[in-house]
Order: sequence, then structure tokens, then C-alpha cells
Amino acid sequence: MLIDAARSLLVIIDIQERLCPVMDDPRRVLFNAARLLKGATLLDVPVICTEQYPTGLGPTMIDVRELLPEGAVIEKTSFGSMGEAAFRDALERTGRDQVVLLGTEAHVCVLQTALGLREAGMPVFVVEDACGSRRPESERAAMARARDAGCGVVTTEMVLFEWLADKSHPAFKQIMALVR
Repeated sequence: MLIDAARSLLVIIDIQERLCPVMDDPRRVLFNAARLLKGATLLDVPVICTEQYPTGLGPTMIDVRELLPEGAVIEKTSFGSMGEAAFRDALERTGRDQVVLLGTEAHVCVLQTALGLREAGMPVFVVEDACGSRRPESERAAMARARDAGCGVVTTEMVLFEWLADKSHPAFKQIMALVR
């Protein structure tokens, strides 16, 4: 199944000030999250961003926060976002039926969100190069489990090009600038 911009929702999980810096490769997560956010904006893909207990873990990192549309942030205490009524409501309001998922930590909140979305019957695409964990082995295990649960495990460029679908798309040059 292709990732379709008209059906997709971008979900960013817990890329927060006190969490992101301790990831194995935080710059990779921030760089690719920003590229996907810019692509989502260009292609009218709605965005939801979660913050796990922001009192303790801080707000979303500025690199991501400054690119978010107004009202995109949902606070949560449940590791899996589907455990939060506000998240489920926001998801339903988008009217989208595919989820492109990224964030931290891959083996906790990202994975539990992916599993919850799959359990609800939604196609989920986990963006491997935009996810992070403190330890590489935790991230690898999360990607394997997500794949085993029926999630697509993809890269940032796979998402951008599938959203774009055709060189004749009006945003082609802008998306190419994100890829280069």
C-alpha cells in the first residue's frame, strides 16, 4: 500500500526537551522530523504532536515546535497515544485513515502508539530514520516488532516521494529541496 497524502496524517510522538537529547542519534530524529513536517505543510497533510508529561519532560524541541500548526500538540500520560481520549478525538477529526508515525522513544511510546493504531484497524507507517531510542538495540527491536504487527517501516524520503506521487505535482521542486 502506498502512503497517500490525501489519506495520511503525520503523528509526532514526544520529541521533547528532556527526552530527545538522550537519544542515540537525536540530530537524525530532529532533522527528519523537520523535513516531514515541512513536507506535510506543503502537501496539506494534517499533524498531531504528542507530549508525554510535559511538566517533567519539557515541551517539544524548538526545531519541531516552531514548524507545528497551531493546536497540533496534545499532552498525554498514556505511553500509547490511543490511551488518550484527546488523541483519539483529534485523530477522528482529521478524517484520515493512514498514519505516518515518528518520534521518541521508538520502543515505548512510538511502538505502543503504532500497536494501538493497528489494533484500531489503521494502516501505520513508522518512519525508522525519524525515530529514536536511548539504545540502538531498543530501536531495532521496536522496528522489528512494528513490522511484525503489520506496520510499514519506512524512511523519510519514502514518505515524501509517496506523498508527492508524481513529478508533475505543484510542490515537486519544494519537496526536492527537502530531499537534497
